[in-house]
Amino acid sequence: MQPGGSMEDLMAQVGAMQQQLMAAQQELAVTTVEGQAGGGLVTVTGTGDGQVKSVTIDPKVVDPEDVETLQDLVLGALANLADNTAAIAQQKMGPLAGGLPF
Repeated sequence: MQPGGSMEDLMAQVGAMQQQLMAAQQELAVTTVEGQAGGGLVTVTGTGDGQVKSVTIDPKVVDPEDVETLQDLVLGALANLADNTAAIAQQKMGPLAGGLPF
């Protein structure tokens, strides 16, 4: 083995991982993710990088006498969106989270 050879290999691996990480982040930014609550009565759409893009509420759940249920459904849909976003991020970036093989 040449002196410094292993350091060069390590630097090449770091560079490759950085490129893979950047590509995964760019892919997440354009990936559409949905979160739902109430069996689809409230749907929140966002991107894999955490940006909320839209909220859709079925008119059936809009009751001026029961605003709390609608608020709970929106919170539930946002929580579901966050869970789904985390799952997609883990899927796309999981192999990169393992670090360098030593």
